[in-house]
Amino acid sequence: MRILWLKSDLLLPLDKGGRLRTWHLMRHLARRHDITYLSFAEGAADGMHEVAERVVTVPRSDAAKGTLRFYADAALHLVDPLPYAVGKYRSRQFARTLNELLLANRYDLIVCDFLFPSVNLPRTLPCPAVIFTHNVEAEIWRRHAETKTGLARMLYGTQYARMLRYERRALTRFDGVLVVSDADRRTFASLYPDAIRQDVHVVSTGVDTGFFSPAPSAADGRGLVFTGSMDWLPNEDAVTYFCREILPRVRADEPDATLTIVGRAPTPAVKRLAADHGVTVTGRVDDVRPYMRDAAVYIVPLRIGGGTRLKIFEAMAMGKAVVSTTVGAEGLPVNNGEHLLIADEPHLFARAVVRLFRDVERRRTIAAAAQKLVVERYDWSAVAGELEHALVRFASGQPSPAAAQAAATSPTGGRRWGLVLPQGDE
Repeated sequence: MRILWLKSDLLLPLDKGGRLRTWHLMRHLARRHDITYLSFAEGAADGMHEVAERVVTVPRSDAAKGTLRFYADAALHLVDPLPYAVGKYRSRQFARTLNELLLANRYDLIVCDFLFPSVNLPRTLPCPAVIFTHNVEAEIWRRHAETKTGLARMLYGTQYARMLRYERRALTRFDGVLVVSDADRRTFASLYPDAIRQDVHVVSTGVDTGFFSPAPSAADGRGLVFTGSMDWLPNEDAVTYFCREILPRVRADEPDATLTIVGRAPTPAVKRLAADHGVTVTGRVDDVRPYMRDAAVYIVPLRIGGGTRLKIFEAMAMGKAVVSTTVGAEGLPVNNGEHLLIADEPHLFARAVVRLFRDVERRRTIAAAAQKLVVERYDWSAVAGELEHALVRFASGQPSPAAAQAAATSPTGGRRWGLVLPQGDE
């Protein structure tokens, strides 16, 4: 197949869950299919040709979170009917480049990776298109709003309402939907029963079991570790919540307990945790494995989010015992008490951590069961094979009822299309 893959950013460095998932899947697909990758970029596309035959980029840079430019940019979007997370990617240049590619080439399938590139799609498309939804975006904003108070709750609630409208409308544009869990499939069906008429395929979460594997460590200590992109709001909320509500309870029973927060671009709020709570904030590291290896317990105290957490499978592949909230483990095929421990209240989360600190045999039993699960069933090669079958089916199959109706009412005949640029520019 000839695939046009749309994304809002390049995949390297592999320092975000969405980038990791897409990289590993595309790396396998690229062995058998011709992929053109179109995205925004802040720099050179070095290394991307391992996963795509052709890489086309549109210049763009984001303001660093917490800076004056960041807040000024966010303020400009307060009156935009589009949700901020989508509207900031609206671009005449991206839309024009996309149209030029569609005019000059014949593609069998378009893959819109995440919701955000969809804002630049023309009204009609010349070939089947699928959207790869790593999250239910509206659910993320709803959960944000629920954790806030006052003005912040109102602002996040407004973004939730806008995302709900946009996500519903955008989903009707595609012939198929790729989701990362059965939980997300059920959520989409519940939120958008009229929009989700297409074939919905679950792309399981995977892990590079050759890269993430057990290694000798000093993990019988009292070390905790969290890994993730620290400029992502759900991760920022998770570590802030853990340090304020859970870590003091852990240290009441285990005074020597430590926490290392590993990940790119920590926000000012995350950096302050080092001084306020005596934890280590590393920022970006070349390799997360040494930090994971030397921790006794891997924590996932997420309260906000969607999709699935690759970080849990990575920890499991390394033979680490995991304590997570329900949201943190949402959508993963894991059993509480067998592959990890799940706790949602601060005192219960702390109790689970302390239990694993003290009961070494229990910790090792859970870690071994978790590692066996991911190694046997969730290596990326197996997941990519399932995805390939779905994409071939989407490319050659009949249009969904929504797509057929759109084709019947389109003045261009459905699969024909014209240049339609979004309003405004980025």
